[in-house]
Amino acid sequence: MDSFEDKVQKLKDVRVFLLDMDGTIFLGEKLLPRAKEFLDYLRSSGRRFIFLTNNSSKDKGSYVEKLKKLGIEAKPEEILTSGEATCIYLKSIGTKRVYLMGTPELENEFRSWGIELTEQAPEYVVLGFDKTLTYHKLVVGCEFLRRGIPFIATHPDFNCPMENTYIPDTGSMIELMKASTGVSPKVIGKPNKEIIESAFKKFNNEHDKKEFAMVGDRVYTDVKTGINAGICAILVLSGESTLQTVEESDVKPTVIAENVGEIMECLKVIDGKN
Repeated sequence: MDSFEDKVQKLKDVRVFLLDMDGTIFLGEKLLPRAKEFLDYLRSSGRRFIFLTNNSSKDKGSYVEKLKKLGIEAKPEEILTSGEATCIYLKSIGTKRVYLMGTPELENEFRSWGIELTEQAPEYVVLGFDKTLTYHKLVVGCEFLRRGIPFIATHPDFNCPMENTYIPDTGSMIELMKASTGVSPKVIGKPNKEIIESAFKKFNNEHDKKEFAMVGDRVYTDVKTGINAGICAILVLSGESTLQTVEESDVKPTVIAENVGEIMECLKVIDGKN
């Protein structure tokens, strides 16, 4: 692991932090130590941040409420779900009509971006984390894929962690549709660079790539996302991945920190406050 001085040097240009949530800011229903202090310091030092999540079954408001219960005040514009990132991507290529397989919350997200949801001549089939998935939706979606309509998925996660168990996530639904049609989707969410490019757009492309950092607790998603997007990739050891995980992986973080509190300590040195 790098020395503290090396970490400071690698973080000196970062002005925008793209933050994973579970395992980075909170763990389950508990706020992680120093997380609020870290976020407060980013605000007070003039830096910016946005929370990233692959979960496309919920809207931004759901995460604003969860963070509020944990004592963190966040604005809706400080949340980026893979669902919204998919909308940003689709709008950037001029898409107007899609066949969407998603929850009512995701449907509302798409409508808010001016994208029409239709079963008549869609430009794309879009699959989200659809907890309201029906056989009818599968039949219609697969038929469009057989007709050559392009396929997009919000994220690739196979399972969504729940208390004491897991439930099938979008990646599992992708495999079902692929088994039926032979068609694989373009995937937007982590670890793909498109979700980071959507974050760039949320900041109106005001910052250079060197000013962004992706922060998360998983090597194979969070760190890989940063690497794929060509930005600083910070692994925090407050969640799933360990130093052994890093040793066994081909994906190497730019910086490894014990938690977001250590990142804050580096920033304070950069700012001459420590």
